Amino acid sequence: QSLAKSPETLSAEAAFGALEGWEDVEPIMKTDDLMAPLKVIYESLVTTGFELVADGRVSDIIRRVAIFGLTLVPLDIREESTKHTLALDAITRHLGIGSYKEWDEASRLSWLQSELTSRRPLFRIRDVEQNLFDFDPDVVKTLMVFKVASEQEPESLGAYVISQATSASDVLAVMLLQKQFGMTKATGKLMRVVPLFETLDDLTGSPKQLQTLFGITSYIGSISGKQEVMVGYSDSAKDAGRLAACWAQYTAQEAMAKVADKFGVELTFFHGKGGTVGRGGNPALYRAILSHPPNTINGRFRVTEQGEMIRQNFGSLEIAERSLDIYTAALLRERFTKHVEPKQKWRDQMQRVSEASCANYRYFVREDPRFVPYFRQATPELELGILNIGSRPAKRNPKGGVESLRAIPWTFAWAQTRMHLSAWLGVGAGLNSENEDDRATLREMYEEWPWFREIISLISMLLSKTDFSITKNYDELLVDPELMSLGDEVRTMLVETRQAVIDVSGSKDISGPHVQLMRASSMIRNPYVDSINVVQAELLKVLRAMPADDSSDLTPELKEIKKVRIDALLLSIKGIVQGMKNSG
Repeated sequence: QSLAKSPETLSAEAAFGALEGWEDVEPIMKTDDLMAPLKVIYESLVTTGFELVADGRVSDIIRRVAIFGLTLVPLDIREESTKHTLALDAITRHLGIGSYKEWDEASRLSWLQSELTSRRPLFRIRDVEQNLFDFDPDVVKTLMVFKVASEQEPESLGAYVISQATSASDVLAVMLLQKQFGMTKATGKLMRVVPLFETLDDLTGSPKQLQTLFGITSYIGSISGKQEVMVGYSDSAKDAGRLAACWAQYTAQEAMAKVADKFGVELTFFHGKGGTVGRGGNPALYRAILSHPPNTINGRFRVTEQGEMIRQNFGSLEIAERSLDIYTAALLRERFTKHVEPKQKWRDQMQRVSEASCANYRYFVREDPRFVPYFRQATPELELGILNIGSRPAKRNPKGGVESLRAIPWTFAWAQTRMHLSAWLGVGAGLNSENEDDRATLREMYEEWPWFREIISLISMLLSKTDFSITKNYDELLVDPELMSLGDEVRTMLVETRQAVIDVSGSKDISGPHVQLMRASSMIRNPYVDSINVVQAELLKVLRAMPADDSSDLTPELKEIKKVRIDALLLSIKGIVQGMKNSG
């Protein structure tokens, strides 16, 4: 018995029939290869009178392809400059021409320029793959990253970001390694190389490094008149304190923009900000963009969105659309806004503030022998490394001190105890002055300079979230008696910093312009978060008293108890993060 086939069955068979032989068809890898037939379809529909169809889904697809390409988002690669130095050092030693690592900057630049213009490869790639040169495994890993990148379609990759960049040779080193693996302008596979200037010294020296780079003919010829530079907010603040870092970022961007303009290069700044104030974040996104230094955005703006900020700003369709609206509106407004140019006396005052703030910050963090032990005892910093809450190791160097700690756990740890020290340490020393002219100038800067006002307003918001009783409870439960005095000194500095901010802003409350929001928020939030902080301090105390994981004293029963307590600690960390709206 035969049954008539339904229209749905017939259309399905036709669809599957149209797919026959798909295994023999090369996949589309380039946006242009997909865009070309889409435009043919669009123009055909318009020509035959089907404009409504053409301007519907076909137009939508064309727009999506134009914006997202075939990869949705290109992948950036990020690696530390020291990794490239070690790789080139291994290569130069193998070639018998000396130690790249021990060469001075001039020697490095001379050799790099020579090799960039040479047609001769440094080595055969298969020899490295088979490790015939007996390179260190880390060196082979660094080189193999370039090999894998060279095998991808150009549209799949974006920028190659160099962490801890300090010199022009750091940029040329990556250019040379790309050339070795066939990633050049001629092949269309050259990734744009983006130096990330992170510390105070690196930011200060960044204009000179750009000057050197743009003076190299082979480099200028390869970048097509465009350069991207990443500005590190997190590590510079950890290195020098909030105020000194902010001023270094401001002056460095100004100076780099002038260098780029001199050489006719279109400069784009990539702002490496975290979600929190201590890492360059600003909840008032619109005002934050408008307060950037003059002539440093010009309609081009890249910024990192990390961690919980991705969910907070893009977690739902409506919120994501709103966030992109704010970015777009701010960039358009910034392009036509007449910026306030800081007066010379404001610049002089910021230099004084920066130096005093940096000196005070570095004294406590680097020179006071009590600080590191106190930090590790009074906060959950040590425990953060064992919790699965980060994308990278807590430290660059596991044996190092605070200087080797990544900026995220540095900020995260202080936020957990409600001290928020990373956001305000050194601020009071910078703003306080016995000179009445200094105080008057600071008040004038707050009233007339949006950039300075935004910084002070954000610091006041963080200061309003600090809690003396909570931080003191952590000290009493976790800190050795001989270190307790440092905790008292820190809380005294906190009082002085609060007063200094109030004096500059002229406000009657430390919350400043955020006073109504902060009062309402605190009334709702604090009763819950306070109890979580108390529980967390107790958990830290009992966990630290338990045997280590590799100890014979850790019985199966104790091991299970420890696991439960670690889970509870993780929950307490998440709870405080949500309550404070400030993590790492």
